Amino acid sequence: MNVSFHIAKRYLFSKKRHNAINIVSLISMCGVVVGSIALICVLSVFNGFQTVVEDLFSNFDSQLKIVATSGKVFQPDTITHALNHEDIQHTCYVIEDNALLKFGEKQLPVTIKGVPEDYNLVSGIDSILIEGEFSTKEGVFNMAVGGVGLANTLGSGLRFVQPIWLYAPKRIGNVNPMMVDKAFNREHAFLTGIYMVQQEKYDNNFLIVPIELTRNLYDYTTEVTAVELKLSDDASEKSVKSYLSDALGSEFKVLDRYEQQEEFFSILQIEKWVTYLILSFILLIAIFNIVGSLSMLIIEKKEDVAILRSLGASPEMVRNIFLFEGWLISAIGAIIGIIVGVILCYLQMEFGLIKLASTAGTYLVDAYPVKLVFSDIILIFLTVLSMGFGASYIATRRINS
Repeated sequence: MNVSFHIAKRYLFSKKRHNAINIVSLISMCGVVVGSIALICVLSVFNGFQTVVEDLFSNFDSQLKIVATSGKVFQPDTITHALNHEDIQHTCYVIEDNALLKFGEKQLPVTIKGVPEDYNLVSGIDSILIEGEFSTKEGVFNMAVGGVGLANTLGSGLRFVQPIWLYAPKRIGNVNPMMVDKAFNREHAFLTGIYMVQQEKYDNNFLIVPIELTRNLYDYTTEVTAVELKLSDDASEKSVKSYLSDALGSEFKVLDRYEQQEEFFSILQIEKWVTYLILSFILLIAIFNIVGSLSMLIIEKKEDVAILRSLGASPEMVRNIFLFEGWLISAIGAIIGIIVGVILCYLQMEFGLIKLASTAGTYLVDAYPVKLVFSDIILIFLTVLSMGFGASYIATRRINS
């Protein structure tokens, strides 16, 4: 065993002549423990919220989505050669664009998504319907499925005799400025279902309609804006995405669920790491108690240091004794804090000890969601050790050579 480490361990656990040193060392360790617990719990809560949001979006977004790198639309036959992969279970061609919606006297801009009748095989739309059913056609009638916020804004219920009218500027042909009403294509549909994603982007602004309706509205023939894919249950999403990216080349992008909502998830990640930095700064302040603890210990052990030097111990060996002492305080505090933090997270996951609201059902989840990520635990442990090393180095750098 390293001599410096062995002596440092004996110093840490032996009783000091001055009780204040024991108290300061204990305070230093407690600060590390509390800081580590806070980091584990807070980062795990952020991970939990991200998982909740992922589940919400996964019911609406497809597993993989193919879009053109440049331009809004493309011909689907340009990518069919890449869609014969054995892990691709369902393929869905869609057209997504903006339009003006009119219902009675109410008007508002919306995003409409034209889909085929089997769209529910690619998405989890059926699982988020709160009223009605998913259907894009009933005989010759166009049917639509809208978000709960959109339906509330319009005051439209299911099976209303009055249709929803959709308007979009004509792309083809000349427009007479004296006849503005002729500058728009117009289509209508009847609301047959209402869904709720619990995300404003979809609940307040999205309307799902037949793809034939969107082609008529935007003067398209066979063009699409995206191709959405559903993979088999045992498929590797990463592997299929890599295959499609190689097969399609630079003209197309293959987006997974994270990339489809890149802006939203980026904000979540920024919030998580900003919080990590703030808590790390607080932890750093607590760890610097180690400087005081080691400084007092160095003063108390001057006689021991003199004896070690007379026995031939090098200045580096003496410094390492107190450096290891600071590391041990940091490491033990980090280990205890991580263990306690993990236990608290498991208790929260199992029993929901800390509620979001006193009344159940007020929010999407009743208790703070928690998800432990192993990489976060390793990061926290390394953060504490590096801060402990810095504090220990500051305390020991003045030991006489």
